[in-house]
Amino acid sequence: MTSTQGFADLLSEVRAFRSQHPAVRYVDLISLDIPGYFYGKRYPIDMLEKVAAGSALKLPQNCVLLGVQGGLFDIGDYCFNDGDPDAPRRLIAGTLKPVSWEREPLGQMLISSDGTAAPIEFEPREVLARVLQRLQRRGIRPVVAFELEFYLFERTLQDGVPQFPRDPLSGDLDDQPNMHIERLSRFSDVLREMVETANAQGVDANVITAELGPGQFEINFGHCDDGLRAADWAALFCRSTRGVALKHGLRASFMSKPYLQAPGSGMHVHVSLYDQAGNNLLAADEQRPLRHAVAGCLALLPHCMPIFAANHNAFRRYGAMVNAASRASWGFEDRDACIRIPESDPRNLRIEHRLAGADANPYLVLAAILAGMEHGLDAAQEPIAPLNEDRGSGIDFPKDLLSAVAAMRDYPPVLEGLGEEFVMVYCENKRQDHLAFMQEVSAREYRWFL
Repeated sequence: MTSTQGFADLLSEVRAFRSQHPAVRYVDLISLDIPGYFYGKRYPIDMLEKVAAGSALKLPQNCVLLGVQGGLFDIGDYCFNDGDPDAPRRLIAGTLKPVSWEREPLGQMLISSDGTAAPIEFEPREVLARVLQRLQRRGIRPVVAFELEFYLFERTLQDGVPQFPRDPLSGDLDDQPNMHIERLSRFSDVLREMVETANAQGVDANVITAELGPGQFEINFGHCDDGLRAADWAALFCRSTRGVALKHGLRASFMSKPYLQAPGSGMHVHVSLYDQAGNNLLAADEQRPLRHAVAGCLALLPHCMPIFAANHNAFRRYGAMVNAASRASWGFEDRDACIRIPESDPRNLRIEHRLAGADANPYLVLAAILAGMEHGLDAAQEPIAPLNEDRGSGIDFPKDLLSAVAAMRDYPPVLEGLGEEFVMVYCENKRQDHLAFMQEVSAREYRWFL
């Protein structure tokens, strides 16, 4: 598509939106930063039409480098050493949608530096775009489906601690972990609006499951043959779900491990690989490519832990409660494994990568998984024994953030697969987030050491 045609399509999209939603005066232009939060600007809709027609759209480059609490870190040549320059962004076609959870009519649209004249090397969407472009040059087309677990809490925290949600019908605390279908009925109003709102955002959210934890649910997304769009769906769903929950007097959180005594929340990613003719590459040659892809994922997994477990809390998930692996492992139809091979016909043969916490950055999680699969296809090595054959099979991975950063920083396949500049920036961002996290004396420290 030529740039002229691209602007014409964007302009048509904006004008159609204005016609369908005449009350909307502003549109949030949003993009995901390294910790997985949206940043951006609120544009008057007439100015958005000018951008769609070709006017420049720029935001500070270093917005991408924000820490978890929004602070800027001194990283390499960036932030305090580069004058905080602007960088071009582009509108992502097909993502201009109404926002229904705000008090006033509003729209939102994704933006990104990928596909611009000067993409930001460490922007999460650009990192994934580079991996997908590399696979495309090899004639490989991934098909991807995300699954996200999350918790509902009472809107008001008690002494800063989240509280179990109350059953909307009985008023009782939803404190009985179960997978009963009745929980879906009791919370049907908020869950239905979450799915409908996601669908209105263009997200193919479908199956809802009541999970094991109190107030815990899982939403599945449709399989998508565009990896960027699949990750867009996961990011947009998190934003809209939090907004809908607040409308209903609740909080929704994708925090990996909000309760020590209850299961954590994961981000499960299903990935299959197809050639240009539509053949499933993983199923060829008696499934050798599948095993090679698994071996590659297992090799990179210990060195991508800062991506899969993006904060201190996320590491609490591993080895605790149900279906949370403590070692890098794989297995057929085995939910204790990091990499599960669901039962399927050859056409739909895929891996399910189950290690990431629900609050991980979906662009980076998918980029790391695909880089691992690519590494495995190139190395053509057989994986360790599956858990079905050896329950003790597995590879150790770091269990704390600083060890994880050290394991990621200089590992050649990760540098090659995700980009040296990104790895440097990401690891330093996580290291400085750790230092910032430590700059508070907790009540527990006073109890233990005063």
